[in-house]
Amino acid sequence: MTAFFTHPVFFQHEMGPSHPESPERLWAIHDHLTRKGLMALLDVCEPNEAPDEVILRAHTIAHVDRLVATSPKDRPYRALDPDTAMNQHTLRASYLAAGAAIAAVDQVLTGKSRNAFCAVRPPGHHAERSNPMGFCFFNNIAIAAYHALEVHGLERVLIVDFDVHHGNGTEEIFASDDRVLMVSTFEHALYPFTGDIPMGGNMVNIPLPAYSDGQAMRQAVEQHWLPAIDKFQPQLVLISAGFDAHREDDMSHLKWTDLDYAWISQQLVQVAARHCGGRLVSSLEGGYAIEALARSVGHHVDALLCA
Repeated sequence: MTAFFTHPVFFQHEMGPSHPESPERLWAIHDHLTRKGLMALLDVCEPNEAPDEVILRAHTIAHVDRLVATSPKDRPYRALDPDTAMNQHTLRASYLAAGAAIAAVDQVLTGKSRNAFCAVRPPGHHAERSNPMGFCFFNNIAIAAYHALEVHGLERVLIVDFDVHHGNGTEEIFASDDRVLMVSTFEHALYPFTGDIPMGGNMVNIPLPAYSDGQAMRQAVEQHWLPAIDKFQPQLVLISAGFDAHREDDMSHLKWTDLDYAWISQQLVQVAARHCGGRLVSSLEGGYAIEALARSVGHHVDALLCA
């Protein structure tokens, strides 16, 4: 069965009126999965907060202390940068999002679930070892990868990042760590304006030209990702699943469609089946065109259910 991690606190985290990373994103996903009959097929789970010792595998103590100190107690929001702010629920939501990622790894690696999707907020892949940024506070996928390596004793973990924005935080954390292969696509010269030059030999970064469609992504996967993945032979697939390359999403200039998300999801399910007994954990990153996000996540979850 596919595990689906969610929590009521994820809906309470907000960064201000009209902010694109809003609770409506999760409402839309839940509503769509329910209407399509997919939610009834999922093993719905609530995570616990990740302990600090788990967070600190990926982040510095100064980073954690800063978030705790910044968490607002006397005002609605406190900004960490022009894009990223905290309300009174953000800190707990961040601990729970990281907790969802590690709980999903536990369920998949112990055989309780075939695979898992974490419908979490805040997202995580921009959070660097010492810096929150880009709507992200803790790097959920990096924390999950360290948990798989350090607690479950895996030797090779694959991280896939198909968000339209480069997963700079994940790359910074794992650059040159040969236990991890990271493959990614993102729009060239888009926030955070990194990724064109990989930080380590374990990074397969494929910047895509603005206004390119899903065919460019499919070529990147077939020509660059899959050969590197097959050589690496991962024992677990972790996905930073961003849905903001959709042609309906004005956060980018790429032109992916619902069917492109279905295709890439199916490819990654096949990778997991080929190399690691289907063991796969996916965690929500971007996607801000609400209806397109919900439909695309529906295709993604359907691929996991069909694995």
